[in-house]
Amino acid sequence: MIQAGLPLTILRVLGAGLALSLMIGEAIRTWGTGRPFAFWFDDYWTGGLLLAGAILMGRPTPFRSHLFVAGWAACTGMIYVSFFGKIFDPESANSGNMDLGFLTLLIGMAFVTSCIGLIWSLRETTRK
Repeated sequence: MIQAGLPLTILRVLGAGLALSLMIGEAIRTWGTGRPFAFWFDDYWTGGLLLAGAILMGRPTPFRSHLFVAGWAACTGMIYVSFFGKIFDPESANSGNMDLGFLTLLIGMAFVTSCIGLIWSLRETTRK
């Protein structure tokens, strides 16, 4: 279980910030473009899972720790596909309302953040 303290507070703020940026960013990117449901809902699903975990970890329990780690893992997996899809196949990328280069930069920063959060949350979960 992730123990309460400053590392958890930082991890919760990082998780909530990433979750909100994913959901708000997807709304800006998709608004009025008619993108299919499956291509925008993943940001809300994984962001919501991470945000719920970050909020619930205000009072840590083993289940809440696992939910938080699952949120980080889901975000990392979702962002991985999005980031590398834009890197290796930019012609088929749908950038919506954003410049593709700027969007790829933002998604790259989110990917790095999610990797840090996932590794850190796993490390904190296994700490005795």
